[in-house]
Amino acid sequence: MQLYNTLSAEERAQLIDEAGKERLTLSFYAYAKIEDPKKFRDELFIAWNALDALGRIYVAHEGINAQMSVPADQFEAFRDTLEVYEFMKGIRLNVAVEQDNHSFLKLTIKVRHKIVADGLNDDTFDVTNKGIHLKAQEFNNLLEDPNTIVVDFRNHYESEVGHFEGAITPDVENFRESLPIIHEQLQDFKEDKNLLMYCTGGIRCEKASAYFKHQGFKNVFQLEGGIIEYTRQIKEEGIKSKFIGKNFVFDHRLGERITDDIISKCHQCGKPCDNHTNCSNDACHLLFIQCDDCKAVMENCCSTECLDITHLPLAEQVKLREGLQVGNKVFRKGKSDALKFKTSGDLPNEPLAKVQTKNIRKKIAVKKVLLGKAEHYYTKSKIAQFLIENKELSVGDKVLISGPTTGEQEVTITEIYVNGGPCEIAKVGDQITFELPFRVRLSDKLYKILEASENAQ
Repeated sequence: MQLYNTLSAEERAQLIDEAGKERLTLSFYAYAKIEDPKKFRDELFIAWNALDALGRIYVAHEGINAQMSVPADQFEAFRDTLEVYEFMKGIRLNVAVEQDNHSFLKLTIKVRHKIVADGLNDDTFDVTNKGIHLKAQEFNNLLEDPNTIVVDFRNHYESEVGHFEGAITPDVENFRESLPIIHEQLQDFKEDKNLLMYCTGGIRCEKASAYFKHQGFKNVFQLEGGIIEYTRQIKEEGIKSKFIGKNFVFDHRLGERITDDIISKCHQCGKPCDNHTNCSNDACHLLFIQCDDCKAVMENCCSTECLDITHLPLAEQVKLREGLQVGNKVFRKGKSDALKFKTSGDLPNEPLAKVQTKNIRKKIAVKKVLLGKAEHYYTKSKIAQFLIENKELSVGDKVLISGPTTGEQEVTITEIYVNGGPCEIAKVGDQITFELPFRVRLSDKLYKILEASENAQ
């Protein structure tokens, strides 16, 4: 029996258009013990393929994670295919705020080691021992509590375009990176703080809530159904949104607008913008934010090098891609030296603009250049350790240390130590230490302050 796609994305899109039927974009997940994920995968493919259900689904011994597009008139039949399995009876299906008939154009079900890669190897960790689920209004209420710490368990390119007010937004590329970073930052608050967490649909923060309970945190809460369900509830119940900006989604739309606030910039020119795109160079396909003006000038490319490549004959482009790993290119991480205005992990406290706002206020901004990142802080001696990755740092330079918890701290460098010895100038690749009266975190960035200048924000 056929257990794979026989149509291309283009062919599928044409058939969807010709059918003229509305489709629903939805997502769901469930942690459960699945004895034979391969058999489970094949059963799902047969059932869903018959309903013309499409999407990206991962199954593993620990459960299922799915983002899908389902014909609206087959919605109940689709739900019936889930009810066959005890652990999915009555499961919540998060239906997208915005609908797009082309959100998914293939049915892809993959067997994975875990449905959410966490980097953990601990047989005593029980992923089902999760935190307390909160509905939208309950979540808002706890956000107002000064004893609450709220953490975004999504990746840098997700939180950059939208997040909850006051949230810690780790500058990470995947979920497994966030666990040790957040644990290191919050280890002193296990007993006396409310640890409030969220993600897109709930699957990541559900595992995170179980992890932090496993690590001894007493008051652990999570947003039920994630940002998707939160948005549905605030619209239905007339609740004020504490989430600002866009919710990044993992289909071709790349985002659903929650509020009119634009909290990010075009990565190429710095204008207020929160529209993600993928670089048109098929050997790159970098995920980044690009405004309409830059899209026109750069022809949807992330750099002049990629732009030049797209102008080559197709045969030459294919030859240049030989041997490159570009299979999983749609969500390639959005970081590149060519993106001058990439600011993940260093998000502003206030929105930069509103949708369709034309008069953008100017304000005094610090002109800075990124030097490197924090690696450690020695609490007893009050010594901070950084890795210099870009440019040189000299004694006498003014620097800015910035991070979601640290905030923005300016200091003047009076002493630098490299490999344990004093040094006047630290160069790229040096691991440096210097005395610092406040604690730094692994997500903190080190910038060199060049001058003050008036810039449009």
